[in-house]
Amino acid sequence: MAPFKLHLFQIFVLWISYQICSSNVVELTDKNFHKQTTIHEYILIMFYANWSEYYKRVEPEFNRAGEQIEAEKPKIALGKMDCGDTGKNICSKNKVDSFPTLKLYHNGKFLKDYRESRVAWSIVKFMRAQIYPASEELTSIDAFKKFLSKQYDAVLVGFFEAESRLKRAFLRLAEEMKETMVFAHSKCDNLLKKQGVFDGIVLFRPIRFHNFYERERMLYTGKPVVGEIKTFIINHYHGLVGHRTPFNLFDFTSPLVITYYSVDYNNKLKEPNYWRTRILKVAHKYRTRFNFVVCSKNDFEREMEDFGVDQRRGHGPIVVAKTLDAKKYVMKDDFSAEALDEFVRNILERKLVPYVKSKPIPRNNDGAVTIAVAHNFDQVVVNNNMDTLIQFYAPWCGHSQKFSAVYKELGAKLRSEDVAVVKMDATENDVPPEFPVSAYPTVYWLPKDDKTHPILYIGRRDIDELIRFVAKEASEELRGYDRKGNQKAAKKSAKTEL
Repeated sequence: MAPFKLHLFQIFVLWISYQICSSNVVELTDKNFHKQTTIHEYILIMFYANWSEYYKRVEPEFNRAGEQIEAEKPKIALGKMDCGDTGKNICSKNKVDSFPTLKLYHNGKFLKDYRESRVAWSIVKFMRAQIYPASEELTSIDAFKKFLSKQYDAVLVGFFEAESRLKRAFLRLAEEMKETMVFAHSKCDNLLKKQGVFDGIVLFRPIRFHNFYERERMLYTGKPVVGEIKTFIINHYHGLVGHRTPFNLFDFTSPLVITYYSVDYNNKLKEPNYWRTRILKVAHKYRTRFNFVVCSKNDFEREMEDFGVDQRRGHGPIVVAKTLDAKKYVMKDDFSAEALDEFVRNILERKLVPYVKSKPIPRNNDGAVTIAVAHNFDQVVVNNNMDTLIQFYAPWCGHSQKFSAVYKELGAKLRSEDVAVVKMDATENDVPPEFPVSAYPTVYWLPKDDKTHPILYIGRRDIDELIRFVAKEASEELRGYDRKGNQKAAKKSAKTEL
């Protein structure tokens, strides 16, 4: 076949594949919404806007999930609604204001929001949990093998020859966690004998994560208590080197060693575990000191920028680390197991200089509002010997932009006071961990004699409310305002009689 014709053929195949995949997801509009949510017993609807970058990332996973549950229609189905076009009215009625938003409907009525991971396997797991028992009963060794072969993530299997406290705890947990994890149980004599477990719970790792350093199964040895079994799952679910995605971020906490490369477990032509196998050797050695994860470069461009690294750097994996005290480190050497081992060891021995993301220190910084960056934060906030009000903002945020003029006015009104009015771009500078920022703008107050316990400002963002707050909290009464924030009368100078 000629190269040009081959190219056209490949495009055609890709187009057909996309059409088949996306056709498994019901297209909803204002006109057919009621009908489609009624004919499907359970339907998970993704409300989206085409301009949303996050939607573009979720859509392939959602389509893949739709393909996997196609055979189970009309009991369960996936649907999508364009909030910027044919679904404006329904989106407005459902108060959808972020994209994509996923909502579950049951027989035409809203049931609950979907808040789990947005990868295909998690969506499939969630939907099947609506119609199948919380724990699948395995009646033979063949059924057990088939069950394990189709799992993408770790699963929990209970082996019970009789009723027991552990079995009751297992089934209660399965009911509680059925939307986020897959459970199965068995009383098959041959299977119990083969497993060597007669009243126990075993966590089985997915085939893609089998390796030399970890057992393929983990036996639970704790008490028959739901909370303890749940802790066991949390501790072992991801294994020594977890696959971290934008959808399971909160499963992994510091201290954390992150390796970025082209992780893709859906691509059958690649070997995604080539690098992970080498990381496992180091992770096993330092397993009590650090958590280790692998991530796809394309999913974490912004995070990599926060570490000052370019995803185009070199051809191999890029490694960074974050410690419990929020210090950040970047491995400079090309990747190898030996280089990774040395990198982790040097962090533990405090031989490396942490990376700090910071804008340049301003040359002129004598305006009504002082500008803080990461490199001068201690100077203008912590060690300035003044009461300090600091705003963490994002330049692109509408609320920050609106607040900017008010904050500048506040700085001007307090210029003669012993109060520093400071602002910091939280998107371009590392924010100290003592100042949690969950929204923009976020404002904190620091008394001059106690800079270790910042006070979150929760009042209105208008000038009068801000002045009242500062006047009340100031270490010493302001010169121009009383403790209630009322402006003091100007002192009259005494006249001399001639």
